[in-house]
Amino acid sequence: MSAATLKVRINEDMKAAMKAKESGRLAAIRLLLAAMKQKEVDERVELDDAAVLAIIDKMLKQRKDSITQYEAAKRQDLADAEKFEVDVLSAYMPAALSSAEVDAIVAAAVAQSGAAGPQDMGKVIALVKPQVAGRADMGEISKLVKAKLSA
Repeated sequence: MSAATLKVRINEDMKAAMKAKESGRLAAIRLLLAAMKQKEVDERVELDDAAVLAIIDKMLKQRKDSITQYEAAKRQDLADAEKFEVDVLSAYMPAALSSAEVDAIVAAAVAQSGAAGPQDMGKVIALVKPQVAGRADMGEISKLVKAKLSA
């Protein structure tokens, strides 16, 4: 993807949602656009696809936390609204990596960094993170790296 394709796609989707009068979808896309605009203004930068994906990933984590809390509080109506937003936002994320792909990336990073034990975890994570950004859960990656380095 070129520099602004994801931003352009999100803007086009907003226009389509407006024309189709899909208020729920429109609200979720507007939240995303607002978060993107906020980051651009705060940091005085033009967001690339990687930065947009990082924003979407953060928003997805927030929504998933909210869903857990709403379900615990027996507020299914609010949980369903958050789930809808998760569906809308997830459409912009790249396809998730399979566990075999993640395993191969981690193994390659361990070999490349020459990591010898748990103290080298940061080196390995630094190599893995850019390759899996938005396509795998960093918590799971951390556990996998720790397991590989502890073995």
